[in-house]
Amino acid sequence: MTVSIRFLLLGVLIVLIDWYFYQAIKIVLLNSSVFKKNLALYSYWGFTIFSILLFLTPAIFTFNDFPKFIKIYVFAFVVMVIISKLIGSVFIAFDDIIRFFRWVASYFSKPQVLVTNLIPIDPHAISRLKFLNIVAVTMSVLPFTGFIYGMVKGAFNYKVHRIKVVLPNLPSEFNGIKIVQISDIHLGSFVSTAPLEEAIKIIVQQNADVIFFTGDLVNNETKETLQFMEVLSKIKAPMGVYSILGNHDYGDYISWESTGAKKKNLQDMKDAHAQLGWRLLMNEHIALKKGDSEIALLGIENWGGNLHFPKYGDMNKAYEGTEKYPVKLLLSHDPSHWNMQVTEEFKDVDITFSGHTHGFQFGIEIPGLIKWSPSQFVYKQWAGLYSKDNQHLYVNRGLGFLGYPGRVGIMPEITVMELVNS
Repeated sequence: MTVSIRFLLLGVLIVLIDWYFYQAIKIVLLNSSVFKKNLALYSYWGFTIFSILLFLTPAIFTFNDFPKFIKIYVFAFVVMVIISKLIGSVFIAFDDIIRFFRWVASYFSKPQVLVTNLIPIDPHAISRLKFLNIVAVTMSVLPFTGFIYGMVKGAFNYKVHRIKVVLPNLPSEFNGIKIVQISDIHLGSFVSTAPLEEAIKIIVQQNADVIFFTGDLVNNETKETLQFMEVLSKIKAPMGVYSILGNHDYGDYISWESTGAKKKNLQDMKDAHAQLGWRLLMNEHIALKKGDSEIALLGIENWGGNLHFPKYGDMNKAYEGTEKYPVKLLLSHDPSHWNMQVTEEFKDVDITFSGHTHGFQFGIEIPGLIKWSPSQFVYKQWAGLYSKDNQHLYVNRGLGFLGYPGRVGIMPEITVMELVNS
């Protein structure tokens, strides 16, 4: 299917959704003035035409050439409206199901008054239920309001998650070591440096011994880092900053003019990590030293176990030579790697640090009461600490966002982990 046909079908789908949802608008405004009805009519369908034109433009112009604000916020706004209408349409469909059964029932019941003022009335005409259509409109407004709140307040409402993990074999010199983990910054989703500066200020305030970044620095291209290099260079720790690549860092999700251009983009990504002073681990390990003791830090390239994400990681290569270390820490972007390989084949890896899921940027978290997100239908481990036997996994909820430029319920995270031996 060509790009043009896909966008044409998308336009048709938008019209169908809008037409169906507009039935509820008409019922709600049934007793309103002509002015209000016309205002609703022109506003509603005017926005629909705008939405269709907006979705058709990538078929004519290159999406990457769009201004960042339009790519991130205008498209997201239109998509949020469509999703909200879809939610409202569920209740309109419920009304139509009731109407269908009432219509069938009308053929088995005796008609009452068939003539009023000499005008014949169809005994089988079934009107819509105004209550359900009011509910439909209301239930579309509520999620839309939530989406807007998530953009205005949630996107940059950085939360520090503090956790202590016991590793019995941890050398005494490392007892109490403080690790800050950040993940999934997605620089291409930031329109200015100000929110990131605020996040880095919080990171620096934690006075970590060592900092881990677990992938997805950008959305698509390394050039997204240029505007933020100075800000990111402020991330420092006495024992260093260590990083890995996430699935978005390879440039796999856009078209390149040549294979060479894509390879250069990846090399530029590696160079960017070096320029920031971050030690990028590419299927390898290094020794973290304190006093006379050492522990191993392994870092692998992206190893995706779900949804056909790429497997560039080579755990065997990273693990080789680590047998002598009493404790092994692993940086692996995708948490599905922990279930599918780490806990099965590398049982002496003590704790894995991952990100990737963002907690779907949507959910409910009330400590001790509820922890829910659509993410859990895709990933067994999607946010926070998980343990199996003597192995642990921590999934960071991500610092940035992708797609929807906000967060509802699942806030951007800065993890502060303390490792102790008892």
